[in-house]
Amino acid sequence: MNTVEPIIKRLALAEQTLLQPAGLQHADLARALSTMAEHRIDDADLYFQYTRTESWSLDEGIVKSGSFSIEQGVGVRAVQGEKTAFSYSDGISAEILMEAARATRSIARRGGGGAALKGRFRRRPMAQHYGASDPIAAMPADAKVALLHEVERYARARDPRIRQVMASLAAEWDVMLVARLDGSIAADVRPLIRLSVSVIVEQQGRREQGYSGGGGRFNLAYFSHEQLHQHVDKAVDLALLNLEARPAPAGQMSVVLGPGWPGILLHEAVGHGLEGDFNRKGSSVFTGRIGERVAAKGVTVVDDGTLPDRRGSLNVDDEGETTRCTVLIEDGILCAYLQDRLNARLMQVKPTGNGRRESFAHLPMPRMTNTLMRNGAMDPQEIIASIDRGLYAVNFGGGQVDITNGKFVFSASEAWWVEKGRLCHPVKGATLMGNGPEALTRVSMIGNDMRLDPGVGTCGKDGQSVPVGVGQPTLRIEGLTVGGTA
Repeated sequence: MNTVEPIIKRLALAEQTLLQPAGLQHADLARALSTMAEHRIDDADLYFQYTRTESWSLDEGIVKSGSFSIEQGVGVRAVQGEKTAFSYSDGISAEILMEAARATRSIARRGGGGAALKGRFRRRPMAQHYGASDPIAAMPADAKVALLHEVERYARARDPRIRQVMASLAAEWDVMLVARLDGSIAADVRPLIRLSVSVIVEQQGRREQGYSGGGGRFNLAYFSHEQLHQHVDKAVDLALLNLEARPAPAGQMSVVLGPGWPGILLHEAVGHGLEGDFNRKGSSVFTGRIGERVAAKGVTVVDDGTLPDRRGSLNVDDEGETTRCTVLIEDGILCAYLQDRLNARLMQVKPTGNGRRESFAHLPMPRMTNTLMRNGAMDPQEIIASIDRGLYAVNFGGGQVDITNGKFVFSASEAWWVEKGRLCHPVKGATLMGNGPEALTRVSMIGNDMRLDPGVGTCGKDGQSVPVGVGQPTLRIEGLTVGGTA
């Protein structure tokens, strides 16, 4: 793979978008970083960002709202030990950089600083996992409105019981550039799109809802007629299925999780506990357990920011580190934590390319990208057939987890009651409760059908939201507690 060309092209585009309008040169960035380095600090960076976003939404057959915004700015950070000084501005100029640099260096004592930078930054390595075209500019406004109306028409034609159709289309074009105290510079251009479809159906006074959506780091042309119809079909089918759903049973039982989006349980109940800051501070249930068995044999969990066009993928993270595939748990053994630069330095390990921030106005922290469990060897139909009495959770809705003890609660948006290996009937109101690390040890069967989610995940942590991906094969887990309505 030729990694030099995307580095040069994206860096040139980032400089054209972020630096040139402000009259900034590399020498100005070097001067600001050198000013911070006059005091004793361990690390520092300048994070420039330009983000253009657009969204459209349809309800009651009308495209009722549309929005467009542009945001840009720079965040200036200095780090000394565990202390961080940070300032940001939505203006970009040499004067702003120098003012911020003088303010942030105040966390450290005078003297003993590093050598001044000369303005000759070296480019950080980077592969290209997605394109750089602007998805907003790729399609005219009337075509976007027509796309939402097609969703409406196709959905209502599916079934006379449909009472309401809601759809939204969002696109983003994000350009970032980060210059570091170590003399390196990196840039990325990140497109992102998402379609959401929700339908409400009614039968004999009973109303139910179904949802579908998808997206990733590509152009709006991705949403072909076939793609649109697939998302609408999924939403309508789920809503109609819920009309036939019976109250879910309650109790402790074997549960089969479907492939794809149910990996959100893995993300929430396990992934957050493997982030470096929680483990450095000793607040995670996985703290100090590297090399220990934390899951059943056959369970391998990775965080992979290099998957092509995926919502959670990055060419470089928000600290300029190259993203990679990090094996967190291999065959049940805990191998690594997810690290940004600060926590990696304090824990005396290497960064894993997981330093992420919501925007230039936020500090980076260790975050997941695409977190997934790798395939096993079982046929998924054999896994379902192995259940005497239990639950098959095809898809999940909302959930929450306490990372200090790993306890989770998740609601199933589509689930089936299983008896003697057969799907008997759909159920609603099923809530899965348990302990994430403990649940990993109770995985008894792993399917060979690993699937990624459709591209809708957003992760929240400490008030910051970033796009993420999840994935897993079909799993059988023993002894999960199901809270039901029966």
